[in-house]
Amino acid sequence: MTGRMTKALDPAGQLKLVIFDCDGVLVDSEGPSCRATAEFARSKGLSMTDEEAHRRFAGMALPQVVSELEAELGHSLPDETAFILRENLVQMMKKSAEPVSGAPEMLSGIRSLGLPVRVGSNSSLREMDAKFERTGMTQFFPENRIHSANDMGCPKPAPDVYLYAAKAEGVLPENCVVIEDSDTGAEAAWKAGMACVLLRSEDMPAPPFWPVEGSVRIAHLDELVPLLRRTLESQKPA
Repeated sequence: MTGRMTKALDPAGQLKLVIFDCDGVLVDSEGPSCRATAEFARSKGLSMTDEEAHRRFAGMALPQVVSELEAELGHSLPDETAFILRENLVQMMKKSAEPVSGAPEMLSGIRSLGLPVRVGSNSSLREMDAKFERTGMTQFFPENRIHSANDMGCPKPAPDVYLYAAKAEGVLPENCVVIEDSDTGAEAAWKAGMACVLLRSEDMPAPPFWPVEGSVRIAHLDELVPLLRRTLESQKPA
C-alpha cells in the first residue's frame, strides 16, 4: 500500500481515472443476487434470511460465497456450484437488472468532465455484459474497459483488479479514485493505494476500517459529479 502518498481527491494530487464497482454502484443487482443466494442456501438446509445473505455476501465473488456456504454446511458442494449460480445470475440479470438511481446521468456527467472511466468488479464479464446491456449503460464501457476480479482469479478484497485497471489506463494508483459501496470493495481500493468514494446511505454503518485517508463518503450518486468537478478545479495550476 502507498501509505501517506497523496491521493487523487487531494488538491495536491492528480485525478486521472475513475474506477467503478458494478453491483450496487452502477447496477442495482445486489438485492436480487443475494436473494438468489439465500434461496439456494435454504434449498441446502441452511436457515438464512434474504437480509442475512445481503449482509454477509454483498460484494463477494461467487467462489467465496460457495466456500462460506460449504463451511457452514460442513461439507463440500459440487464443483460446478459456482458456475450454476453464475449462469442463473446471468439469466436473471438479462431480465431484471436495473440501474442504480442516477447512474446513467452521473456517467454522462463524468464524460463531460473529460475523465476516463473503467469498471472493476467481482462479477464475471458475462454477468456484467448482461447487466450493462439490460440497463443501457454499455455505451459508457467498451469491453476492454471492464475488468473482472472473478475472471482474474483474484476477487476483492484483493486489490488486483483495481491495480490492473490503472495499469491498463497507464496511470499510477494514486491518480485513481474508486467508487464503491461494499466493505469488501472499499478494502480493495485501500489496499491498492487508491482514493475511494464510498456510496452508502447515511443510516448504514461505515466499514470497520473507515475513515480512510484520502477518501470520502456520499449518500447518492448525484453527489459524485460535483465532487469530482471540485476536485479537478482544486488541482488546476495556480
